[in-house]
Amino acid sequence: MKKAFIIVIIVLLIVFGGIFGFKIFVNEKISEAMAHMPKPVMTVSATAAKTELWHPRLQAIASLAAVQGVEITPQIAGNVTAIHFHSGHYVQAGTVLVQIDDSNQLAQLASDEAQLRLAQINLHRTHELIATKAASQSQLDSAVATYQSSVATLKNIRATLNKLAIRAPFSGYLGIRQVNIGQYLTPGTKIVDLQSWDPLHANFTLPQSELRDIHVGTLVQVETNARPDQIFDGKVTALGASVNSATRQIEVQATIANPQGVLRPGLFGELTVIRNIEEKVLTVPVSALSYNTFGNYVYVIKKATQDGKTVAVAHQQVIKTGKERNGQVSIVSGLKAGDMVITAGQVKLVDGSLVKISTEKDA
Repeated sequence: MKKAFIIVIIVLLIVFGGIFGFKIFVNEKISEAMAHMPKPVMTVSATAAKTELWHPRLQAIASLAAVQGVEITPQIAGNVTAIHFHSGHYVQAGTVLVQIDDSNQLAQLASDEAQLRLAQINLHRTHELIATKAASQSQLDSAVATYQSSVATLKNIRATLNKLAIRAPFSGYLGIRQVNIGQYLTPGTKIVDLQSWDPLHANFTLPQSELRDIHVGTLVQVETNARPDQIFDGKVTALGASVNSATRQIEVQATIANPQGVLRPGLFGELTVIRNIEEKVLTVPVSALSYNTFGNYVYVIKKATQDGKTVAVAHQQVIKTGKERNGQVSIVSGLKAGDMVITAGQVKLVDGSLVKISTEKDA
């Protein structure tokens, strides 16, 4: 019995040993075959890092405001008797927009004009009497005072009538009408919004650290998603008199041209302050950047010799980036001018991959 058991054990050892031995043999052959197989060559796009001249720029969010803008409201209460404008139209300065009932004032105007004519006649007669010594100086003084009072009264009623005919204080575009014929208005009731569109102010803030780089006349550019296809140029026209003690920001106002009236007050946009200096920066396309937990990196193509042949090898290179502009990113460190960086095809690469730069023929 014991001898049979030993035989079984020996047989099992031989069987399993053969299986494991064969497995090891196969794995060694596969490894040996793969070791002699050539590495795949990946086709990629690449470009050289280059030096460019950039104007240093400051970025900010700007709010657009009208150089002249106001809500038209009455100064004197009364009923609306006429409306002389249409919503959204352009009006010239001095155009009558709304007429408030002035019937009582017109009647008073006629009375005051009559009183002025009478005062003028009395003054003229008194002057004639003074010449013949038939009137006293006090009578002349009284006639002069009456005449001047009548003139002032007439000016007052005409000023009231002028306020009842509500006019555009400046040329601009009207908003949506807020009143109707017959409506009773009190002082401060909104009638319509009036805004000038060209030029516009762009109001923004900058940190105090940028104060030395901005002054009246500094060029700016504004972009807004309301007109994504256009860039609007302007200049800084005013700086705040002080820095905000809570935010340490300074208010800045620029004026931008809007000749076609495509922008509106109240829009916001991205504003770029263009400094009047140039600096050399090393740049690569933004598409060359890759990211991981350790930071930004690019694949740099370097020449190497394998089996007596010169090949192109992609190596990961950690870099430090700066600002982006027009699809390019500035490189602070990690590259030098002329380094070939891969701009497309990085997804299929690992450090040390063999690569071939694609051409139009390859495509």
